[in-house]
Amino acid sequence: MLFRTPDLDLRDVQVLDEIGALHENLAEHVRVPRRWTGRLRRTALARAIQGSNSIEGYRVELDDADAALDDEEPLSADQRTFAEIRGYRQALGYVLAMAADEHFDLDASALRSMHYMMLAHDLAKSPGQYRRREIFVQDERTEQVVYAGPDAADVPGLMSELVDSLGRDDGVEPLVQAAMAHLNLVMIHPFRDGNGRMARALQTLVLARRGVAEPEFASIEEWLGANTDDYYRALAVTGHGRWAPGGDASLWVSFNLRAHHMQAQTLRSRLARAQRTYEALDEVLAAQRIPDRALDALYTALIGFRLRRSTYVDQTGIDERTASRDLKALADLELLRPVGETKGRYYVAGEALKAVARAISPSEPIEDPYPAMRAELMHRATGAPVLGVP
Repeated sequence: MLFRTPDLDLRDVQVLDEIGALHENLAEHVRVPRRWTGRLRRTALARAIQGSNSIEGYRVELDDADAALDDEEPLSADQRTFAEIRGYRQALGYVLAMAADEHFDLDASALRSMHYMMLAHDLAKSPGQYRRREIFVQDERTEQVVYAGPDAADVPGLMSELVDSLGRDDGVEPLVQAAMAHLNLVMIHPFRDGNGRMARALQTLVLARRGVAEPEFASIEEWLGANTDDYYRALAVTGHGRWAPGGDASLWVSFNLRAHHMQAQTLRSRLARAQRTYEALDEVLAAQRIPDRALDALYTALIGFRLRRSTYVDQTGIDERTASRDLKALADLELLRPVGETKGRYYVAGEALKAVARAISPSEPIEDPYPAMRAELMHRATGAPVLGVP
């Protein structure tokens, strides 16, 4: 028995419609190739990798998550952390590649393969294998057990039931089906480690297979990483500390719809800001007679990335001597600022580039489709009053 998909209330249905409109708006922008959509697509994937791993305590800079996409070495992350990032990148890359493959079967073996890709760097965590003993989740701050999973003997059957449910067309909305897949996997807790990341990757896989927007733009992993406390509260309120699939998952589904709504608004704002930024950078390039090939490099530095010469060479297809000339010219104009010695040098936004960023109008504020939810989560998780009501 798994957690049952709850009925949606009127507000949930309204939010679903609004998310659909937001996703359609995003799709219209990315269907027509523009200079900034490729970078936004790539950065969205890096943010998903960064966000999902930050929930588990593996924190890296965004440009290090981006480096994992090309299997480059990190600039600042330690090797253990970066191994986790690289493993998740491999699993998520598999998700995005297989989602569009008509011959791909989403079965228990596929999920175990994803888990192996994610944790193959640490064989002590039994990558790709179901756990063989009981499992408990502890709150590291209090050292209290906050969740106990089902018996290990029940895991194979429950996982088979989960993948079977994903193969049926029960008329469930894709965002709701993906949220329930996430919930059921994390509550089954089938592996010794990596269950949260697997659940979030599975959610993205279900969304991609159901054709929800662009897979990179439909993921809510970035949002969950930025709202980790609320994420854990939503799981705690739904799970009640033990494997109890008869519980009500309504709040969990609404929580996920809220995440989709706010993430889609964020992406819409980024698209609009990226367009304004590229237009402003175009003017800078023309005024300073800088080659167009420097445009993407300036944009990535403007949004906070550290730029390596090797990356610039790969992005532009030029030789290293020309790249060095370009980077020196950009540094002389204070568009970039070099950091470090020659061998380990990288470039960040210079004062002139920061001035360009400050001149771009700010994004619109994000609307919360469930304005009372955070207080409700806090109340149900801790007993704190909601909106002043004892």
